[in-house]
Amino acid sequence: MPDVQHSEHLDPFEERLSAGLHDAGSAFDTDRAALATAGALRGRRRLLRRRNAAVMGGAAGIALVGVGGALLVPSGNPADRRGSTATSTLSPAASTPAPAPVSGDALIRTLEKLLPHGEFTKAEARGTDDEPSPYVQLVYDDGKGASAISVGLDRLRPGSDQARQATRCPGKALAHYDSCGTSRLADGSVVMVMRGYEYPDRRVDTKRWNAELVTPQGQYVSVNEWNAAAEKDAPISRSQPPLTPAQLTKLAAAAVWRRAIDAIPRDPDSAGAQPGSEDSGPSVSASSTLLALLPKGLKVAESGANDDAGFGYAVVDDGKGRSLVQVNVQADMGDVEGELFGSGAEVLSDGTKVAVRQGTGEKGGSGVAMWTVDTLRTDGRRVVVSAFNSGAQDTPATRTTPALTLKQLREIALSPNWR
Repeated sequence: MPDVQHSEHLDPFEERLSAGLHDAGSAFDTDRAALATAGALRGRRRLLRRRNAAVMGGAAGIALVGVGGALLVPSGNPADRRGSTATSTLSPAASTPAPAPVSGDALIRTLEKLLPHGEFTKAEARGTDDEPSPYVQLVYDDGKGASAISVGLDRLRPGSDQARQATRCPGKALAHYDSCGTSRLADGSVVMVMRGYEYPDRRVDTKRWNAELVTPQGQYVSVNEWNAAAEKDAPISRSQPPLTPAQLTKLAAAAVWRRAIDAIPRDPDSAGAQPGSEDSGPSVSASSTLLALLPKGLKVAESGANDDAGFGYAVVDDGKGRSLVQVNVQADMGDVEGELFGSGAEVLSDGTKVAVRQGTGEKGGSGVAMWTVDTLRTDGRRVVVSAFNSGAQDTPATRTTPALTLKQLREIALSPNWR
């Protein structure tokens, strides 16, 4: 079974980052990002961001945790479970202060036990002692057609932006879905359930339904299901994924997953970090700053952010049709200045470099144009602003040109407010 990856909510930067990550030959890969378990450290994000800086091209969110909580899975074979010293079953007993590791085999048996009666094939998993994070996936058939189902487990910092964003429904400008809702369970856990699609442009009508649950203690469970035997490159085998939203919620809320998460070794580098603190990155909210800098006379139809404070967007309308505007703010990018801007970039009196690009959209929308102003301050802060002649990158153009001119985009990108 191919690796379970999630590309539904990727923006162009994330798609290029995914390609670069794959080419780098890492031990894991992702279509989107979320790093894709939403629990990945920002330090790892920054490393990947630099490794792939040369392909950043257009502006977009740098978040590796995709909206909706995408999960990393290995790019190689299933985890080697032979000779494992991990527990052979996932016991319902209460976890100890130092819980024993949970093997991939135990995760597989747990998922099979929690699912309704059916046939299970192509199961694979990674245990709690394996990097980067545990997961289990299999093909399930309840007699109505095969379905790929995956469960990813991780630990988030309680109160952090990642914890909040993992259960927040994405804006329609970033993702297309039939329904999405967030609710709070009796134990204080927050769960988001979304019924969406694997491909944002719907070039293949593969459905992906997912539940993203975060407990007050930061335990993160992501459940995904498809109406096909694999998330990509597999024929549609049923009209809908097998589990209802209520069943997805119940599966994500199962206590056994939380005990497995408790068995994940703690990262010593994160000890002492305060809830909601960040390892690095922009100190401003890109979304609110972008809204404050938009030209007068524009009606804002939608706005929001990704999982990162450095990404924000707005869908605006000047009376001539909707236009998506998005900004990405990245700190400490001076070490890849040459790769990003080259020798032909404009250099302002204060040393800021500016590059302007006009091209086509990158997510399949018919007739979509993308205008971008890319800037880099001498302190390494990069601000990239893009505008499109459509309300979303993967929908057809709604107007001839973006609602903002290149001059207006330049003014936004060069604003001192980004500091």
